[in-house]
Amino acid sequence: MTFTTLLVANRGEIARRVIRTAHSMGIRCVAVFVEGDATAPFVSDADQSVRLPTGYLDGAAVIDAARSTGAEAIHPGYGFLSENPTFAAEVTAAGLIWVGPPAAVIAEMGDKPAAKHVAAAAGVPTLHSVEDPRDAADVGYPLLVKASAGGGGKGMRLVASPAELDDAVASARREAAGGFGDDRVFLERYVAASRHVEIQILGDSHGSLVHLGERECSIQRRHQKLIEESPSPAVDDAMRSAMGEAALHLGRALGYQSAGTVEFLVDDATREFFFLEVNTRLQVEHPVTEEVTGIDLVREQLRIAAGEPLGYEQNDITFSGHAIEARLCAEDPEAGFLPATGTLVAFAPADAPAVRWESGIKQGSVVTVAFDPLLAKVVAHAPTRTEAAMRLALALERLHLGGVTTNRDFLAATLRHQHFIDGATTTDFIERCQPARTLVLGEAELAWTATAAALWLQGENRSNAPVLAELPSGWRNARLPAQAMSLRHGDHNVDVTYRAQRDRSFTIGHGARAYVHRRSPWDIDIEIAGRRSTVRVTRAADLLYIQSARGTVEFEIVPRFEVLGSRSPAGGLIAPMPGTVVEVRVAVGEHVTAGTTLVVMEAMKMEHHISAPADGVVTEVFVGADQQVDNGAALLMIEPDGIGPDGSSDGGGSPR
Repeated sequence: MTFTTLLVANRGEIARRVIRTAHSMGIRCVAVFVEGDATAPFVSDADQSVRLPTGYLDGAAVIDAARSTGAEAIHPGYGFLSENPTFAAEVTAAGLIWVGPPAAVIAEMGDKPAAKHVAAAAGVPTLHSVEDPRDAADVGYPLLVKASAGGGGKGMRLVASPAELDDAVASARREAAGGFGDDRVFLERYVAASRHVEIQILGDSHGSLVHLGERECSIQRRHQKLIEESPSPAVDDAMRSAMGEAALHLGRALGYQSAGTVEFLVDDATREFFFLEVNTRLQVEHPVTEEVTGIDLVREQLRIAAGEPLGYEQNDITFSGHAIEARLCAEDPEAGFLPATGTLVAFAPADAPAVRWESGIKQGSVVTVAFDPLLAKVVAHAPTRTEAAMRLALALERLHLGGVTTNRDFLAATLRHQHFIDGATTTDFIERCQPARTLVLGEAELAWTATAAALWLQGENRSNAPVLAELPSGWRNARLPAQAMSLRHGDHNVDVTYRAQRDRSFTIGHGARAYVHRRSPWDIDIEIAGRRSTVRVTRAADLLYIQSARGTVEFEIVPRFEVLGSRSPAGGLIAPMPGTVVEVRVAVGEHVTAGTTLVVMEAMKMEHHISAPADGVVTEVFVGADQQVDNGAALLMIEPDGIGPDGSSDGGGSPR
């Protein structure tokens, strides 16, 4: 069943990942793309590409693309069609090779409650669950509502009490239907202090089945993974052997072929482990396993699909060092990790430290709500866990990044957090440890960075001057006057005052000296008060992105004469991201209390609840269900209790 041409039925970083390995094996690659991805890097990586008129979920169009280009095999990556048993069956029925497990196995494991029954029959411990929400009391609280046909955090809700159950089930059903085309859910026991540990398995068509150790994926937000590592800091040899054997028992019961992942929940207090699900595809976090084992999982998938035997046994697999992966996402940690959009005006990984970048974007890429917010995966491998964490944090900090709000600073803070270094990485890590959600610079660091920005801009202005560009700004034939520039960072302005000297240095503020040793359109080698550094700079209109030692700092150039614009009225509730309004739960004249969900929005296949910021009365509603809105769009107006329509106190405070 040798094949020479492979169609990759996916996009972004995973499409590039599959293409890279396939090319290394001498296999030609075909990509499929939609209009929004026409300029994406994966399209040009492939030997040829086919435009899909409908979308990535159109299985018939994907198969037609394979036939028209002579591709003999289809690799689905992850997400989209990768766990769709109907599509897998259609691929094989069309006489093509499916790179993945048989359709029957995908179907059996795609139904999470059914998968739990199979696991229990194979002797694998499972968490107590029920399929009818009316039986919630049998599980007890807190509990999780989970989508029966999906994963990746979609269709999952934590429920603390019976009063929250109905809303959680309804929301999970909507999200599951949108993400997987199946709105069934089930309820499962919730373990608060737990770890998410998974076992990578590989099986061929000749009866061989091995596991490649574990990955821990406990650092999560919205039940979606952010940081993964191998090996787990909590798994010893005995637990690794027990979990590995459990995964192999289940794999043998399924007759598993290709790459797959058996996921477990580990109770951190009792060290018991429980089956969660089987992912019948490549995982986002597969690179950490590749780094510690030296085994290319995509290559193994392609070899197995071609009918080749694994060629090695369990005892042949060895592990070396420690690997950690971080998912760089377009999202705002300070706003509850809501998705973010925009244009990546800056994206330049540093040459050192040496880490593995898996990205589907480049400088200039446009990030929309059409797809998952994952921008890149960054993987560090080192002899020890601490070294891997520090190396990964430094690589993230040294990434020159601008134009889109991301979780980069949050990831770096997490990796440097002492509890992470100590291995205290249970699933409640973010809530328990509260790593910094954004980069916060001290006053001296901010002043140094702002000065570097101001002097880079001074040089930029001079180089663009229509006449006498070689003269310093503010030049006179008498004493050179001081100049001032105001840069806005966050909610406050940073004022920089500098005076050009005749030796082409600058006096800063109250007498500190600055020297510009070299300047280019993209960086500046500058010494300020005796501290010298070369920093990357990107300008986008009135925004400057300056690379500090701890990350990229954004400054807005404040104009000398502010143009007054419209202000948002007090009490206005705006959309925190672009998306679709799913539900409006209030009407004009209705009194609401702080924290009550008023509007439900969907973006990037996830639901987001927008709550009342204070008690008050709804005075206007601007949107309705199924309406598309932009980031910052007005949703509704609330007149807070005790505040009149003009913003003044009415002396009251009681509900109307």
